[in-house]
Amino acid sequence: MLPPIEEIEVERIHGRDKQERKASARDIDVDMNPMVDLAFLLLTFFMLATTFSKPQAMELLVPAKPDEEELERETPVRESLTISLVLLEDKIVRYRGISDPETFDMPYDNGPLREFLLGAMAEIDGLVVLVKPLPESNVEHLVTVLDALNVTNVQRYALAEPSDFDQTLSSAIQIEEP
Repeated sequence: MLPPIEEIEVERIHGRDKQERKASARDIDVDMNPMVDLAFLLLTFFMLATTFSKPQAMELLVPAKPDEEELERETPVRESLTISLVLLEDKIVRYRGISDPETFDMPYDNGPLREFLLGAMAEIDGLVVLVKPLPESNVEHLVTVLDALNVTNVQRYALAEPSDFDQTLSSAIQIEEP
C-alpha cells in the first residue's frame, strides 16, 4: 500500500530541489536590446511605407465680391432675349420680355419644358433664361427646371427675384397656349 504522508518527499516527486530551480532561473538572462531595436525598425518602416489618406473635399468656385463700380456697370440684357420661368406650386408660367408679357402655363414634366427650351434656343440667339421661384414652389421644382436647362445646354440662365408681376401670377387666371 501507500506510505504515510509524512514519509513522502515532495521534492523528489517534482524532480528538483528549490535551490536547483532558483539557480536555473537566475542563469537565464535574455538581452532585450535587439528586440527593442527590431520594434523601432518595424515602426519606422511602417510609418514611412504607408501613406496617410488625404481628406476629400469638394471644391467650390465662389465668385469674388464685386466692387461697387462693377455693380453699377451691369451688362444690360435686351428684353427680347429674355424668357422668364416663374415656378408656382403646380405649374410653370413662362413669358418673354418684361413689359406687358403674354403668359403661358406649362407642367413640371421634363418633356414639354425641354422641348420649349430647345425651340426657344433655336429661335433666339443669345437666349437668357430667368428662373424665378415663388415661395409656394419647392426645391424639387427648382431642381427639375435646372436639370432641364442643363440637359438642353442653355448657356445663360440665372435665378432671379420674382417681380411684382410674377407675384400676381400665382392668383391670376393664366392664358393657355393654343
